[in-house]
This record gives sequence, structure tokens and C-alpha cells, in this order.
Amino acid sequence: MTTMTPPLAEHRLLGMKIKPLTRRRIEKFRANKRGYYSSFIFLGLLIFSLFAEVIANDKPVLVSYQGGLYFPAFKTYPETTFGGTFVTEANYRSAYVRQKIEAGGWMIWPPIPFSYDTVITDLPDPAPSAPDGVNWLGTDDGARDVLARVIYGFRISVLFGFALTICTTIIGVLAGAVQGYFGGWTDLLFQRFLEIFGGLPTLYILIILSAIIPPSIITLFVIMLIFGWTWPIGVVRTEFLRVRNLEYVRAAKALGMSDWRVMVKHILPNAMVTTLTLLPFTLSASVGVLTALDFLGLGLPPGSPSLGELLSQGKNNLQAPWLGITGFVVIASLMVLLVFMGEAIRDAFDPRKVFK
Repeated sequence: MTTMTPPLAEHRLLGMKIKPLTRRRIEKFRANKRGYYSSFIFLGLLIFSLFAEVIANDKPVLVSYQGGLYFPAFKTYPETTFGGTFVTEANYRSAYVRQKIEAGGWMIWPPIPFSYDTVITDLPDPAPSAPDGVNWLGTDDGARDVLARVIYGFRISVLFGFALTICTTIIGVLAGAVQGYFGGWTDLLFQRFLEIFGGLPTLYILIILSAIIPPSIITLFVIMLIFGWTWPIGVVRTEFLRVRNLEYVRAAKALGMSDWRVMVKHILPNAMVTTLTLLPFTLSASVGVLTALDFLGLGLPPGSPSLGELLSQGKNNLQAPWLGITGFVVIASLMVLLVFMGEAIRDAFDPRKVFK
């Protein structure tokens, strides 16, 4: 009697846990090599940016002083902690504080010793300065390191896009489900409202509201949420209209199941298939709108790390081409990765796509 090798046993065990339909979707997703590898690159860049405080910071990651360990990148310490005079936060870039710490211990600095808002005062040339061995992508017109701002700006753009996509999807799916399931006057009135709402010049209204309301990431998020929640309604509404009168839905209602349970348990999973395929494209659109508003100076508050603001600096400083080139490469690469991922997810959920 032969024994099964552990790798094969593990493979079969995993095969038992994963449904055949899910396994086929995973195989079709992996078959799209362009989208498959793009997902790994995107996730790698996102994880890299999540540790921005450890990678790019004007404070040490770890300080050892007189036998104690301190983490300035994550906690504020007064200068007196390291033998200084002032009770305000220690300036680790000053020669005085560095001498105090090195006299009684040591410091570990991030690979990029600048944060997104660090003003560099010892540049060899007037800002914006060209790339060199210290500032790998140069500095902007505010004497701030471009690479540090790209890392922080990438994180803000992606996380903002994720949050906006999730919230708009939840609201839009709920609205489309109610509209399609109940039909009748509910569907008719809602459709007329969407026709009027969809005819509004969204981008112009966003620009006007962003110029009137004091800029903050929360107000910008709320404004974009108000005008962005309608994108999944058409897909979800169509699926609910198609399925609501089928036999298994009628049987569930005849057995006494409430409308909301029928919607969530029997119809919504089918409607979410198409919605999931559109999520990467919606994410790229959210990032694009945020970048456009930042480029116009109507997005994030001044001084925030922003990819759109970097493009604006490139436009205003044509003598510093590294600004525009860096902004274009980062934004174009991000959009390409998201589109390729969206294509792979679309192929994975497309029943007409044959896996080879």
C-alpha cells in the first residue's frame, strides 16, 4: 500500500476546499499572464508604500540611547530625552541632537532620510534641484524630496481610491437591488431621478464645491462619494429585474422568506459577478479624478503628498523635467497595472472565456 506524498495530499485537500467554479476562475485569472503579474506588482508597490514611515522619514527608525530603545518614526520624544535642553520635539537632523545621541548610543535611519514635507536646506543648487546621490529623483520647487513624496502620494491615492470604490459600490449595489427587485413605481421614479442626476456636469460641480469648501481629505471624499455612487446601479438593476421572477426566487418567497433575505441570498451573488469585474476600472477612475483635482489645485490640502500636485509642478517648472517625467511614469504605471488587473478579473468571471 503506497502512501501519498505530502505535496500531492495538500493539493488534493485544497482542491476539496475550493469549489470547482472558484478553481476555474482562479485558473483563468492566472492564465492572463499580463493581469496576473500586474496584480503582484501592484500589491508589492502597495505594501511597499504602506511602510512609508520606515522607508522615507526625517526621523530615525530606531534610537538606542543610554541603554534604552526609542522609535522616533512612530512616537514623539522631547529633546530632553536625549540630554538636550528643550522640551519640544527633538530635531534629529540638527548636529546638536545627533551629537547628544551618538555620545550615548546610536541611530538607524531610513533608506531615504526625508519625509514628504521635509524642507531640505543644504541643497547644492536652488530648488528644484536635479537628481543626485542624495535625492534620487531630485527635489521639487519647495525643496522637498520627490521620491519621498511619490511614495506617500502613491499610498494616499490608492487608499483613497480603495475607500471611495468600496463606499460607492455598497451604496450603488443597494440602490440598484431595491430598484430592480421591487420594480413598478420604485423603479420608474428612481430611473427618472438617475436621468436627471446623471445629466449634471459632475467634474465642474466637483471643481466648484472643492473651491468653495475648505480643502480636507474628508470633505473631498464626501463630495466625490455624492457624485460617484451611481456607477453599479445599471448592472445590478438589470440582474435583479431578470432574476426576480424566476422559479427559485418565487419558491423562496412561497416558503416565507423575506424580501431582503431573497435579495441578499439568492439574487445578489449573481449580480455581484459583473460588479466585481468592474472594480479595478472604478478604482483607476477614482485615482484619476483625485489626480485631476490635485493637478488643478482643488484636491488635497496644500502640502499634502499628491501625484497630481507633482504633475502640476512639472507643468510650472519646465526647466526641471524630472518632475513631470516622474509624475507621468508613476501615474501611467499605476493606471496600466489597474487596467491589466481588471482585464484578468473580467476574463476570470466571464463564462464565455474558455480556459486553455
